[in-house]
Amino acid sequence: MSLVDPTSDTTPFFSDEAEGEGSAEKDEGPSPRQEEDSPSGLSFWRAHLTVGVLCYINLLNYMDRFTVAGVLPDIEHFFNISDGKSGLLQTVFICSYMFLAPVFGYLGDRYNRKIIMCVGIGFWSVVTLASSFIGKDYFWALLLTRGLVGVGEASYSTIAPTIIADLFVKEKRTKMLSVFYFAIPVGSGLGYIVGSAVDNTAKDWHWALRVTPALGLIAVLLLVGVVKEPKRGAIEARPEHTLQRTSWLTDMKALCKNHSFVLSTFGFTAVAFVTGSLALWAPAFLFRAAVFTGEKQPCVVGPCDTSDSLYFGIITCVTGVLGVAMGVGVSQMLRKKTPRADPLVCAAGLLLAAPFLYLSIVFAQKSTVATYFFIFFGEMFLSMNWAIVADILLYVVVPTRRSTAEAFQIVLSHLLGDAGSPYLIGVLSDSLKQADSYMWQFRSLQLSLLLCSFVAVGGGAFFLATALFIEKDRKNAENYVPSGPVTLKGTQKANTTPKTILP
Repeated sequence: MSLVDPTSDTTPFFSDEAEGEGSAEKDEGPSPRQEEDSPSGLSFWRAHLTVGVLCYINLLNYMDRFTVAGVLPDIEHFFNISDGKSGLLQTVFICSYMFLAPVFGYLGDRYNRKIIMCVGIGFWSVVTLASSFIGKDYFWALLLTRGLVGVGEASYSTIAPTIIADLFVKEKRTKMLSVFYFAIPVGSGLGYIVGSAVDNTAKDWHWALRVTPALGLIAVLLLVGVVKEPKRGAIEARPEHTLQRTSWLTDMKALCKNHSFVLSTFGFTAVAFVTGSLALWAPAFLFRAAVFTGEKQPCVVGPCDTSDSLYFGIITCVTGVLGVAMGVGVSQMLRKKTPRADPLVCAAGLLLAAPFLYLSIVFAQKSTVATYFFIFFGEMFLSMNWAIVADILLYVVVPTRRSTAEAFQIVLSHLLGDAGSPYLIGVLSDSLKQADSYMWQFRSLQLSLLLCSFVAVGGGAFFLATALFIEKDRKNAENYVPSGPVTLKGTQKANTTPKTILP
């Protein structure tokens, strides 16, 4: 097999052929192992175990990401920093993650995805552990390590959904993606819960950052022992042609012409903006609201009261599971009536979340119970689109461009979304603060967070626009035929099928 063969369904180097998955180029009769395997090259049980490992790592990634938010009051007190600098902790991480995503997207479309993930997650675990030993005079070092954590997450998030796409199709793929994306809210919630619990037990927030590195080592071992590289696009390839890899520039031009992909990415950007803002600031906001109403005492000497992080984490876990399940369930029911079901459900989720988030912020000064009630429903509706957005990308983009598309979506959604939103909310809070008092610490952050509701409405509008193009773009992807000669059983043959040169 040529290292530069553009029609090969296997990876150019670091191939998993030695792992016994077989080559698509062999004309030998099928062995008993090959007969029980799917076209992806993995057996039924191997495919489901692979999804299980990927879900575990996805949960771990988000757990680590939001552990910092769970102990943010202690970090602010430890380093004596303003809201603006606190927001930088999330912004630096997201920026690193965002700019590295295209690199790993390019590599993921061309090289062995399993090895890329192993290296990235191992590096992420080491850096996260190093961040837990930083002293109070070295806030810049904490920012640096949080930025480096983005390397590991970028290596994983751009690649894992494409592996699932190469294992399952249609409704089965949607179900597997919904399981995979359950890990986002559950992992986020566990970040708050574990962070606050370890902080309270150890009386030192540094210990909260030492939990996920140990779990990361287990993740690498599971990747090595369980996960195998599936054949790209084989499970959905038609017998009349095989898929060809094209240049990165050609991929990007095709993606930019894909209306459904671009519009859904802008809609997802609004989701990222809102979730990024709430993820970092919601526990701190709830704590300041309790101080403002006299329910809690201010944090003068650490460790601070992190019970709000615990409660918010539980809400995030529960609403995430309910939201993802509700989004997938409603989408599958509506698909029987309209092919535009997916973007319409995403739009409905954001438009329903907006008023509940607005009310949760407004009622914080009057009723803690009402605040948690509205947060519950706001987060549940916001979580409806996680699995659906990923599924939209996978069925409007051809297999050989999916990692690049994942990377592009990550860059754009984070660049305009949660890369800047935590820092923006913090800066707005500092600028609106008219006095150095507990009342203005609460009030300024409250006014800043109201921005999230309006961004959610804008995101809903983008998903409504996606519904106008989704049917055409899906058909284009399903009927895609690469230009030029294609390889059929080792022979070169001119392609006479009418071509749809679209993503």
